[in-house]
Amino acid sequence: MWCADNWKDYELIDTSDGERLERWGDYILVRPDPQIIWRGVARSPLWKKADGIYRRSSKGGGAWVKNDLPADWQIGYGDLNFVLRPMGFKHTGLFPEQAANWDWFSAIIRKAKTQAPDRPIKVLNLFAYTGGATMAAAKAGAEVVHVDASKGIVAQAKENAKLCGLETAHIRYIVDDCKKFVERELRRGNRYHGIIMDPPSYGRGPGGEVWKLEDSVDELVSLTSGLIADDALFFLINSYTTGLSPSTMNYILDLKVKATHGGHTQADELGLRVSTTGSVLPCGASARWER
Repeated sequence: MWCADNWKDYELIDTSDGERLERWGDYILVRPDPQIIWRGVARSPLWKKADGIYRRSSKGGGAWVKNDLPADWQIGYGDLNFVLRPMGFKHTGLFPEQAANWDWFSAIIRKAKTQAPDRPIKVLNLFAYTGGATMAAAKAGAEVVHVDASKGIVAQAKENAKLCGLETAHIRYIVDDCKKFVERELRRGNRYHGIIMDPPSYGRGPGGEVWKLEDSVDELVSLTSGLIADDALFFLINSYTTGLSPSTMNYILDLKVKATHGGHTQADELGLRVSTTGSVLPCGASARWER
């Protein structure tokens, strides 16, 4: 398992009864997590001192039933800084387990820049959300194209860039359907040295049609693999879909990327260590290709 163990401003304190107890900077949150199926094992006294509690509704959706949080606040990870906001459907604007991937591809980018300082490294970040991966890649020295369909989420990514001192970095922000953007890039003949994609489990296409990641991931990876440069460095795909195991995604990368570009693939679960128990909570999965 790839664990995001280098956080100082984030801590997964405890887990029990379908919920996680977390510290985000100076604030304590309780949020639901379907992976937490164990019951009656809460240990931390901080459960009773949470500043924000999100609960799911039996009718679907959910709400912050307690919200003594500020409208926004900031946390840092190494030399990166992010703005957080309590959003709908339990989100804060950041997925801390992804720091394990940030560290991985940042090291690849920095090594390549050390070997050839003048070499431009172009990275495409699809379904880029608030830009955690974008900021990590840009900080490491890459030129990044950041693509997400939500205008508001892209605006928050620009806030994060400013907090990271990257407001003048080579980051191009695109508000668009990711598949349509990839198709246009293929027609333009553009290629990338690194590709990151974090597609949602469920989504809607440009015509409003509903799609599921497990039904679309093969086509998505196959299409996007056409943007891989001959001297590319890495390809990363994340999944929070229960039916897509790390081995399944690894097999897809073997077929769609390794078969034509060489290199090697690996896949595993992402995890966050629980401070009260020392055990690791699984938080989705990633598959990686590296030349």
